[in-house]
Amino acid sequence: MPQDLMRFSVAMPEELLMRFDELVARRGLAKNRSEVVRDLVREALVEDECATPGRIVMGTLTIVYDHHAADLQDKLHSIQHDFFENIVSTLHVHLDAHSCLEVIVLKGETGLVQGVANKILGTKGVKTGRLVLTTTGEHI
Repeated sequence: MPQDLMRFSVAMPEELLMRFDELVARRGLAKNRSEVVRDLVREALVEDECATPGRIVMGTLTIVYDHHAADLQDKLHSIQHDFFENIVSTLHVHLDAHSCLEVIVLKGETGLVQGVANKILGTKGVKTGRLVLTTTGEHI
């Protein structure tokens, strides 16, 4: 069922508006200012909800690591087994002779998911990584 759209005005400096219009153009023909503003508002609300303690979130942790680093794979597996109830799935990709990419899908309370991600990101041998969170609408 369609939702009623409410109109409101936004005032901003011309340079900022010009940059915003460039963003709208990059998002494609099907997007206009209103749709991009709605997208940005939704993104901000999801980010805020993911930062709220007690929220259940889903996250993807993408890491790149040197698989030759001493005991690294054992350490990563150990962490994942310690939090098996929060690890939904993993994807492992061989990038080259030395580097692997792993995507770990996590689910749980915001602080717990962030903590697991930090533990993995802080493991010696992990070169880089990023956690991306989204909401599930659930609360603990």
